[in-house]
Amino acid sequence: MRDMNEDAAANAGQHTDAGQRTDAAQRADAGRATAEAIERGGGGLGVSELLALVMTADPAGPGPASGDSAPTPGSDATGPAVDAADPAFDQDGLADAIAVAAGRHLPQGHLDADADFFDAGGSSVHAVELAAELERDLGVELDLDDVFADARPSSLARRWLERGGRAAPLPAPRTSDAEKLPAPAPAVLPTSAPAAAPAILPVRSPRSAQPAPVTTLPLPDLGDDPHSTARREDLDQILADLALADRLPFLRSPEPLPPRRILLTGATGFLGSHMLLDLLRHSDAHVYCLVRGADEEAATARLAEQLRTYRLPWNAEVRRRVTVLPGDIRRPRLGLSEELWHTLAHELDSVVGVAAAVDFLRGYQSLRAGNVLGALTLAELAATGRPKPLHHISSIAVFNEVGISSMGEDDPFAHVDRLVAGYDQSKWAAETALRRARDHGLIVSALRPGGIGGHTKTGAYNPQDLSSGLISAFGRFRTVPAFRYLNAAPVDWVSRVAVAVVCEPDAWGFDYNLTGVPNTLDDVVRDMAFGGMHVRVADWDEWRTDTLARLQAQPVPELAFLTRVLQSPTALKLCEATLRGPAASAERTDALVEALGLTPAARYDAQAQLKTFEKLAGDGLARLPRKEDQPYLWFAETTEGRVHRAGGTESTAGTAGTASTADTADPADSPGSPCSMALTLSIASMYQLVKERRIDVSGEITCPAAHTDPLTVVHGDIWVRPEEGIPQQHGLEHPLLRYRLRLRDADGRPWWLEGHKYARARRDLWRQTRALTIELGREGEPAAFTGEVVVPADSYVRDQIDGIKVAPHLAGREKRAAKLTWLAWFGLEMGRGLAGPFARAAADLLDLRRTPNPTERHR
Repeated sequence: MRDMNEDAAANAGQHTDAGQRTDAAQRADAGRATAEAIERGGGGLGVSELLALVMTADPAGPGPASGDSAPTPGSDATGPAVDAADPAFDQDGLADAIAVAAGRHLPQGHLDADADFFDAGGSSVHAVELAAELERDLGVELDLDDVFADARPSSLARRWLERGGRAAPLPAPRTSDAEKLPAPAPAVLPTSAPAAAPAILPVRSPRSAQPAPVTTLPLPDLGDDPHSTARREDLDQILADLALADRLPFLRSPEPLPPRRILLTGATGFLGSHMLLDLLRHSDAHVYCLVRGADEEAATARLAEQLRTYRLPWNAEVRRRVTVLPGDIRRPRLGLSEELWHTLAHELDSVVGVAAAVDFLRGYQSLRAGNVLGALTLAELAATGRPKPLHHISSIAVFNEVGISSMGEDDPFAHVDRLVAGYDQSKWAAETALRRARDHGLIVSALRPGGIGGHTKTGAYNPQDLSSGLISAFGRFRTVPAFRYLNAAPVDWVSRVAVAVVCEPDAWGFDYNLTGVPNTLDDVVRDMAFGGMHVRVADWDEWRTDTLARLQAQPVPELAFLTRVLQSPTALKLCEATLRGPAASAERTDALVEALGLTPAARYDAQAQLKTFEKLAGDGLARLPRKEDQPYLWFAETTEGRVHRAGGTESTAGTAGTASTADTADPADSPGSPCSMALTLSIASMYQLVKERRIDVSGEITCPAAHTDPLTVVHGDIWVRPEEGIPQQHGLEHPLLRYRLRLRDADGRPWWLEGHKYARARRDLWRQTRALTIELGREGEPAAFTGEVVVPADSYVRDQIDGIKVAPHLAGREKRAAKLTWLAWFGLEMGRGLAGPFARAAADLLDLRRTPNPTERHR
């Protein structure tokens, strides 16, 4: 799963020079491109396929590369299995053996026993391969959830030994040098000169002697609480991390002025990239973007690539107002030099933290460096030098407890011991720690998006967002799990409101739910039907089993991450809490939007998702309705009238079955020849109406003047209000409908028919909606016949309103909704079309210009 760790072979386990790369590292580099392709969805392999691939490899496994260290206790060149009951085998020895195996999957080829596998550059695909390798070579069988929960070799070794009956001490909460925060400082730091470097408290390594306890209050025995799902060691670590906020200095309030120099993290992410452009559009600020990269050039190239991926501009004006800083949110002082750190501390006006690892499989221990310690490092920067507000992008996940009753902006968070997913725990810990920072005087705004949907104008979406993955699965497999609410909003609205908070001093320091208007189950089913994707509602367990089976039987590369989520018990708890949670309320956000005159929150409905659906379909994640699909709504249209020979046109008839020139020129036929049409008008989905305003046509045309037998419609379309109903020439005839049919006669010869219904500023509105002016001719030739046919008044209501048919597989309520939706849409379009010529005629009557235009005298 791609997240902020995708390039992060940063600083874990770097005990060798860059030039001393082993053969194992080179092999890892060779396989990394494949792994990253699978990670982005290009490989089409799910977890089961990866396990099968690894388990059927050479049983001996990869041998030691040249330059590898000597075999550690419990591992040798052939990888013998270890015995958890062997008293001579200790936890440190097994941790070192696991670290050696993990290093073979990393670009640098090495990993410290206390370093996190994902922070060092590992991916979820690498984690699957590592778990299979440990079982094959060392006999260490670990669940994938164990690997994702805490990917440090020392933690993996401890958990495996515990399962084998060996006593292993719980790891001490981590506060290593790489995770430092400043010691208590004076209340106000001087602003005339750079402040001295914050003192770093001496700490112990997690593998050294047991440190002093974090708290004097014992935690409850979680095993006695049937509702608790958090691990004891994760709760210990969360308490230790919360205490770090108390080491921030006490501050005075910043000046309440719009920011001119802003630090933005996460600018390469989906929300962060849109916020960067909104900051440039709606403020005069210069933006400093913290981007991971070896140097400024590499970081700038990465930012430019991500902006283009989301269809955002990267031009000279953007580059002029953006400074790219190569750094890492997980490193001390963001990976910046001491000089640059203090320069920013005294020059910045505002700090905006968007960067976070969004991974629903990894545990708290693996996510805390970026999601919790990174937020506290930004708080440290905001508190250093002159005081600055910190705007923290949190998440509605802080409420993600099964059974929670409300999710208001000031409502209590979930109980952390009942949050099972590491992502939920990390967002809870970060916002709770920053609430403590508020007690020190730091101005902190907490902005909580829910699901972040695609852009309503460009269609850009985040393929790894859970909401996007679920909606893609809904549309692809035509099933929806029963849920209460989906708290989701489009990225352009979320970004705009978040930037408004950053730029409006009166909005600083509060909590905001950026969740828009929640969608109910009925809303989603109706929206999917509107897009031509009629879905079946199933309970959660049935939907999960069915979707997982389909994804495994026919892998969808772009949904590989959803496959892993549906296989993880931890991630499933997160999904369950998300789908069964209440609707989020956002009174403060709504008041701010109204006060600033922004676009109010609206439901993320089918119209808003239209561009995103199209892009999802283009990327293979969804399927839009097609003309060849079975219609879901249809009705009959019959017309009667007469046609005449087109002026001066010689008949091309003369063959069997075709009317002759003498027949059509008979004086007795001076009123014209009869002509009638028996058509069936249908639509495959409301999507084709909204996108193309087009109706499909089939049926027959009976016109003895053209052929003695009926002409069959081979392909037919009707466009509603073509060209927005604007006349092609100056006049008062506004097009209502345009018919374009391809026909074939009984002899196999092709014909064409073009028809138009016009709106005029006359009182016969009822006839205007029924009268059709037509032209008929052979393919490749001009019109041979022209005339007018009209829908009989007694059949219009009977056929086109009462006679509407809907696909039989729909439920009764869905059939009624389909009919009403069609009638409402078509009635609105006809009303707009008929009103046009009257509005234009009224404008002409009120036009008092002295100089008439050349065509006015003809009216």
